[in-house]
Amino acid sequence: MSITISSLSEISSAAKQFVAAMGDNTIFAFYGHMGAGKTTFIKAICEELGVKDVITSPTFAIVNEYTNGQGEPVYHFDFYRIKKQEEVYDIGFEDYVESGSVCLMEWPELIEDILPADTVKVSITEQPDGSRLVEFID
Repeated sequence: MSITISSLSEISSAAKQFVAAMGDNTIFAFYGHMGAGKTTFIKAICEELGVKDVITSPTFAIVNEYTNGQGEPVYHFDFYRIKKQEEVYDIGFEDYVESGSVCLMEWPELIEDILPADTVKVSITEQPDGSRLVEFID
């Protein structure tokens, strides 16, 4: 799957396409450089899922919990400030990813070796024209 986001005005449409492509998958790892738009796109995905909560980057909290339109949890992780994998275990990471709830992760490369096997990896790259390319990767 590949989605091009030419401008911020298209992000809701792109999130709708992404949610339609999620299928039964619940664990998504978003890769991209600083400023690529990971948090912005995850916010749009959450809104498409019906989240009404204020959606912010969990950079310092590591994980934020939101509630989707069906009253189910959606977890948003940011591993940017992780120093040791023990920190990830300390927040109960295994419980989150085994919950069956949607888990959206930023900076997953910092915990790569403990990502569940069924994690869907998503790349967000800024293109020369300023657009963003969102792709499921292997």
